[in-house]
Amino acid sequence: MELKRYFQSYENYFWEWKTDEDVPGDAGYHENNLLSIPGVGAIAYRPYVIETLKEVQLYGWPPFGALIMVLYAMQDGYTDFAEPLRRTADFYKTPDLDFDTEEAIEFLEKIKNLPNVYKQGQNRIILLETLLSKDSKITSAQAEAILNRYYKRPYELAESAEKKAATSSIVYRDLKTLNKNEAFPSVQSIIDAMKGLVKEPELDDEVVEEEATADTDSDFIKELVEEPKTFQVGSLIKRIWSGLKIPMRHLSPGEQPIGGISDMTNKGDFNRMLLSEFANEDEVFMNRVANNEALYIQREIPPEENIFERIILIDTSLRNWGTPKVLAFASAIAVIKHPKAHSECKVFALGQTGTPISLDKVEEVIESLNQVSPVLEVSKALEKFFNEEHSQKDIEVFFITNHENLAEKNLQKIIHENRDRLKFLVTTASDGEINFYKHHKGARKHIQRIKLPLHELWANPPKQKNVVRNFGGKKTDFPLNYPLLFPTPKGKIAHFLYEGEFFILTSKKQLLKTYLSDNYYDRYSYEYYKTYHGCEVLFENISLRRSGQFALARNKQQHYILCQYQPDKKLISKLNLNTKEYSEQNLTGLNLSNSYKLVYFSKNFYLYYLANPEYYKINMDGNVSLELISERNRGLEKSCEKVDLEVTKLNGSGLKIISNFYNIGINENHNIVISGNELENTSKNSLNLYKNEWEMKILAEQNKNKFIFPDGSEIIADNRGILTFRSSNKGIEEFFIPSTTFGLLSLATYSEFGGTEYYLPEHTLLKVKPIEEMYTRFLEAFIQQILDYGT
Repeated sequence: MELKRYFQSYENYFWEWKTDEDVPGDAGYHENNLLSIPGVGAIAYRPYVIETLKEVQLYGWPPFGALIMVLYAMQDGYTDFAEPLRRTADFYKTPDLDFDTEEAIEFLEKIKNLPNVYKQGQNRIILLETLLSKDSKITSAQAEAILNRYYKRPYELAESAEKKAATSSIVYRDLKTLNKNEAFPSVQSIIDAMKGLVKEPELDDEVVEEEATADTDSDFIKELVEEPKTFQVGSLIKRIWSGLKIPMRHLSPGEQPIGGISDMTNKGDFNRMLLSEFANEDEVFMNRVANNEALYIQREIPPEENIFERIILIDTSLRNWGTPKVLAFASAIAVIKHPKAHSECKVFALGQTGTPISLDKVEEVIESLNQVSPVLEVSKALEKFFNEEHSQKDIEVFFITNHENLAEKNLQKIIHENRDRLKFLVTTASDGEINFYKHHKGARKHIQRIKLPLHELWANPPKQKNVVRNFGGKKTDFPLNYPLLFPTPKGKIAHFLYEGEFFILTSKKQLLKTYLSDNYYDRYSYEYYKTYHGCEVLFENISLRRSGQFALARNKQQHYILCQYQPDKKLISKLNLNTKEYSEQNLTGLNLSNSYKLVYFSKNFYLYYLANPEYYKINMDGNVSLELISERNRGLEKSCEKVDLEVTKLNGSGLKIISNFYNIGINENHNIVISGNELENTSKNSLNLYKNEWEMKILAEQNKNKFIFPDGSEIIADNRGILTFRSSNKGIEEFFIPSTTFGLLSLATYSEFGGTEYYLPEHTLLKVKPIEEMYTRFLEAFIQQILDYGT
C-alpha cells in the first residue's frame, strides 16, 4: 500500500490532519504536522506518530485510524473518543452493515484505565504490539517502503490531508480492529498479555558463576569440529564454555553453607534470630526487623544433591532455521557436555510435537540438525510438553529459541504460565548473539550476553571426507507444496472458477489452485493487462480420461468433486478427489445433442444448453443421478456467462518449465547452471535463467533427481518447476527457486521471500525481502561454500 493511501484522511471522520504553525515539522516539511479529532483536540504530532510506526514496523502496521485512536487513548488527561466514533459511525452507517462502535469505545476505555507505567517508554511500544500486531494490514516490508518514501517525500502527505469521502468498509475496518473485548475482557487481561515482554524489575538473587576451564580435551567436541556437517556447531562450543555463567551443578534446599559468618542471613523465623538482636532498644529492634536488617541463623542441614531433572527444549520451527539453529544446538551441547556438568540431561526438539533426541554422537547431531518443523512458532508443543507430558514440578527446563519468536503472544503466554519450571530461557540471533535469561520468583532477569565472532570461528572449515556415494535407488521425495508457488504449466485440460477462486486441471493430471492479483490501485490496468500468479498443488495423480468436459465443486464435507462429461461416449461421471469414490452413468437413452455443456451452479452440476429450455441437474453427493428440469433459470444463464468471461483470464498464464534436468553445476562465471541455463542476478534486482555461454567449472554428480557437489551440498530437482538447495554449511538455510526460463524468478526460504510476486502465496507469513539481499545471503553463499571446498 502506498504512502498517500495509508495516511489518507476522510470527510466527517473521527480524525484529520492539521497544521500547527508554531511547531517545526520533521523532515523539513512543516504543514500537516498534527493529527487531531475534529471539535475535540489534538491526538499527537506527526513526528511522534512516525517514530511510533517505525518502532512497530517489525510486526507490520494496523489500519492507521485504529492506531491513532489507541495512541489517543494512551494519553494522560482529557480524552473523548466516544462521541467522535459514534458521530462517524452514524454518518456512514448502512442498513446492511453493523459497526462495532460501542465495543470499540469499551476497548479504548480499558486502554485509558491502564496504569501509566504500561503506557510509557518502551512499554508503550510493547502495548501496541500486544494489542494490534495481529491486525497488520501492512506487512513489515510494505511498512519499510512507506517509511522510506515518507523520509524522501514528506510533502506527499499534503495529498493525504485532502479529505475524501470514506466508504462504510473503511469505517468498519477501523472499528473492527478496535473491537478487542473478547481477547482482552479486562484491564488486567491486557497487563497479563504484556507479561514476559514488559521490562522486569531487578531480581534480588544472583546466578552462581562457574567458569569452565578451556583446557578440557573432549574427543566428542573434536569429532564435531572435524566433521564438515557439524563443524559450525563444534567450533562454537568451547567459546561458549569460556563465557558461560549458568550453574552447571547446584544444590537444592540444603545448599546453604554450614557454620561461621556465612551461615547468617537477614531473613528467617524469630526462633532463629541471634540473641544479640534482642539486646537492642525496642525502637531499634523493630526498625531492624522491619527493614530486614536483623540477623538469623540458617538451618544447618547437610547439602543435598540436586533433585531436579534438567531438560533442554530446542525450537525447530521455521524462524529458528539456519544460523539461529546452529547456535541453539551449540548452546545445548555446551550445557550438556560442560566439564562441570555431572548430571544427565534430556533433550527434546520442539515442532508440531516434542520429539526426544540424543546429541551424544556425531551422527545424532547431524540428524537432529536436519530437523525442521513447518510451524512458525512452537507454543502448542511447549504447552503440551508442560501440561501433558511433563506436568511434574521437579523439572528444570532450558528453552532455546530465536529472539524474534518472543514477540509471539501465544508463546509469551505459555512461557509466563510455566516460568516456575522453565528456569532458563536462551535466545539466539543470526549475527551470533546468544542471550541467557533466568526466571526467579515470577520474574525474568537477563543474566548474560555472548556475542560469537562467527566469521572468525567458521573461517577454516575442514575438507569433506572421502565417502563412497551409493547411487541408485528411488528418487528423492517431494513435498506436495513449497513455501513459494509453482509456475503455472502450459499443458492444461480444463479451467474452473469456483466460488471466486481459479483452478486448473493439468495434462499431468494435477488439480492446481491459482489466482489473479487484485490490483488495488487501478482496476482498468488489472482488466487490461491481468497480473498472473503461480499456483499450489491440491491433488496429484488423479484418475481420469483426458477427453470431454469437466466441472469442479465442493460438497458439504468440503471434499473436492470432479465431474466429467464425455459427449462422444454419452458418459457422465463423478470423482471425489479426497476419498477417491467414483460413480458413472451412461446417458445413451437421453438422446442429448453435442451442444450441451457441463457446468456448476448453486451447489449442483448441470448439463445445460442455452437454446433448449430443458436441462439436467446432476446431484453433488452419492452416485450419479440426473433430474430433468423444464423451467428456464436466469441465474444459471448469467452464471455461465460470468464463468466463461472469468476463466478466459487464465489464457496465456502458462510458463515454460524446465522438467528434464542434466548437467547441473557451476560455470566459470561462478553461477549455477541448470540444464544449460545460467542462474543470473544480472541487474542486482532480478533473478533469471538464461542460456549458459560459459565453460563449466564444477559439475555435480547426479543420483536420480538429486545433484550432489563435492562438498556435500545438494540441489534437488522437482520436474513440477521447483529447485531445492541444501548447503553443506548448516548456517545457510534451505531455500527454493523456480525452474522456469520465462521472466523473473524468486528465491524463498521457510521464513523469507524475495523476487517477483508471481511466486508469492496469496496468504503467507513470509517476510518479503529485496531479491539482491536474498541472492547474497543464500544463493551466493551456497556457491561460495562449494568454491571454497578444497582450497
